[in-house]
Amino acid sequence: MIDDPYGDEQLVELYDLDNPSGEDHDYYRALAAGTAKVLDFGCGTGLLTRSLVAPGRVVIGVDPSPTMLGYARRQSGAEAVTWIDGDHRVVRPTGDVDLAVSSGNTMMHVAEHAAAVGALAAALRPGGVLAFESRNPAARAWEQWTSEATYGERDTKAGRLKEWLELIEIANGRVTFDAHNVFEDGRDAVYRNVLYFRSADEITADLLAAGFSDVVIDGGWHGEPLDAASHLLVVRATK
Repeated sequence: MIDDPYGDEQLVELYDLDNPSGEDHDYYRALAAGTAKVLDFGCGTGLLTRSLVAPGRVVIGVDPSPTMLGYARRQSGAEAVTWIDGDHRVVRPTGDVDLAVSSGNTMMHVAEHAAAVGALAAALRPGGVLAFESRNPAARAWEQWTSEATYGERDTKAGRLKEWLELIEIANGRVTFDAHNVFEDGRDAVYRNVLYFRSADEITADLLAAGFSDVVIDGGWHGEPLDAASHLLVVRATK
């Protein structure tokens, strides 16, 4: 086991193939229209971050994984982004950011949710927007995270890869699971992940306490109403 779930160079190189740009990135890019300064919190490989670059716009990417950021810095267009290693504690309280985004369910990996949204609020200007998504706990996605349901094999640039998830523990909205990645040489890169499933009410409470005055939570990327069948919580909060 290692602390960084994205610490394997071979797997990081596959990340963008497994998580390509889609309607989630379209949503965040649309929010960035007309902004002068954007912060991507938990930017990972920087696929979305680099696409936010525009003439006259400052773009900042923050991530706690040195491996992910190392990959991000090597990609085309990376020189136009300011990359910062760290978690919410390195976010500067400048009060001049127009938009802060956090894609890929990043906020679910954050244990100190209230502190994180507080740090992002301090970075935003009055009227600035924070947007992110999280899995809806009512959909109980973890029930499908069994080795039988998730096992797969595929050919990758790292060779033949066998993959599956193994659920370890569920406690008070905190879900722990191991992601197994077995390479051709038999090496099993096992990465322990912890996700925090928070309800819309819990997320809203933290945002209001952080100083956000307007919180909207949809059930999808196109403004779908939130209900128990919604898989996603798409969050948008204005400071």
